[in-house]
Amino acid sequence: MAEGLVEGGSECAATTGLAEQPPERSQGAFEQLSAVADAVLYEGYLLYPYRRSSAKNRVRWQFGVLFPRDWVESDGPVVPGVSGSADSWYQQTECLLRIRRPGDASVRVRVRYLQMQRKQVEDTGHRPVASLRTDDGTVHLTFDEAVPRACEVVVPLDELLDTGRTVPVGAAAGVDVEPLPAGAGRVVRHRDEVRAETTVTAERLSDDLCRLRVRTANTGPAPAPRTARDEALRRALIATHTLIGGDGVEFVSLTDPPTDLAAPARSCRNEFTYPVLGGAAEDAGHLLLSAPIILPDHPQVAPESPGDLHDAGEIDEILTLRTMLLTDEEKREARATDPRAAAILDRVDTMPQEVFERLHGAIRSLAPVAPATAPATAERPAWWQEGADGGLSPTTDTVLVDGVPLGGGSRVRLRPRGRGADAQDMFLAGRTAEVAAVFHDVDGSVHLAVTLDDDPASELHTWYGRFHYFRPDELEPLEPAGTPDEPSAPAPVAAKAPLTTDSETPAAEAE
Repeated sequence: MAEGLVEGGSECAATTGLAEQPPERSQGAFEQLSAVADAVLYEGYLLYPYRRSSAKNRVRWQFGVLFPRDWVESDGPVVPGVSGSADSWYQQTECLLRIRRPGDASVRVRVRYLQMQRKQVEDTGHRPVASLRTDDGTVHLTFDEAVPRACEVVVPLDELLDTGRTVPVGAAAGVDVEPLPAGAGRVVRHRDEVRAETTVTAERLSDDLCRLRVRTANTGPAPAPRTARDEALRRALIATHTLIGGDGVEFVSLTDPPTDLAAPARSCRNEFTYPVLGGAAEDAGHLLLSAPIILPDHPQVAPESPGDLHDAGEIDEILTLRTMLLTDEEKREARATDPRAAAILDRVDTMPQEVFERLHGAIRSLAPVAPATAPATAERPAWWQEGADGGLSPTTDTVLVDGVPLGGGSRVRLRPRGRGADAQDMFLAGRTAEVAAVFHDVDGSVHLAVTLDDDPASELHTWYGRFHYFRPDELEPLEPAGTPDEPSAPAPVAAKAPLTTDSETPAAEAE
């Protein structure tokens, strides 16, 4: 077995029981998923306007952060949830896999994270300074950077079913010194040791089905309980996520499991991370990405996007336009803040017009309209014409669901469809709600705006028009109309975390 970290690089490995093994499909698939995995790794790394002085860049590292346990639990134990936006000391992925080659199957796990690196600028007397300008006009700023780390293990499935495997996934301490031109000073980069380990086990559920568990934990010594978060980050794993593949196995979607596997899928316990199928939809479960940011199955980076802006929640076109409008002084500070900020500015400043035009948008979900079975007796004007919305009244209109007319005041149970549902809406499955209005979209579809019965802020949401939106086929009428104090049904296991959703627009179809 070979174990070790390549200092200054990003790889460590641990492989046994698979001597002379040929290259695996999962290894190549990992590389195909690299764009999405890198987007997770660097999400929020540095936000527009990409300057050190910006307030939003003074509180960083918000996803998948694993601190030493004693520090993060100094005020009480962590509360598990599927979202990795809460600080923790561990991360646990559970998923289902079908065994396609009994006795010859293997599992490949790659854990990726960032190790914090303190970039300290020093003058000619080696005294720390906040900034320093060299004779050529270049400004160097003291700032926190990060180094990507990845540790990989390949294990026969039979071993995981028997004893499991635990491997170290930490990173060594280090110091790098970079002299500045003409003896103007130097830049010193410090990295503290990060200690962590990943345990991979499997549990057989039937002859051809098992549950895989991957648990990564920070095992390092904790700083003093009242140490500031910025200091504690020096010993943390940041943006931790896991790629899982293998040979002779096929992974099952937990977001949209087959009907016969719905119960075992619900029993999977994912804490501070959530696994989704990776790769293209036709790849049939050969790869999983377990990320602290909730994603749909088969996530992809839009082909129109020319590069990472470290803010996947924003629109590339808007961020690009804003970056173009930075003043020269702001751009100088951003370039001095971090090499990744400098790369963004270089890309924006030299972006060809045709590349920029592609950022305006793309349509990928057009479907042919089924012909009408009978000619309409009274044709409604097109949506852009005057009077197109005549006769529509969202608060009084109704729509038939299972033979029951639903409209304002109707009570329903939420049943988000498995395939194509918004990832956030899945956490509301089984909850009861009241219909506020019925909306007809310009494409002819219908969505119902609802408020949750057990949401203490539902009255406030109604006042300013903030609702959850569902299609009629995602709602189950409650008959009879029900009583106000009828309890909500328990949500699925994955939804037990104290999470809410801001689905303020109708759930979009998955591409």
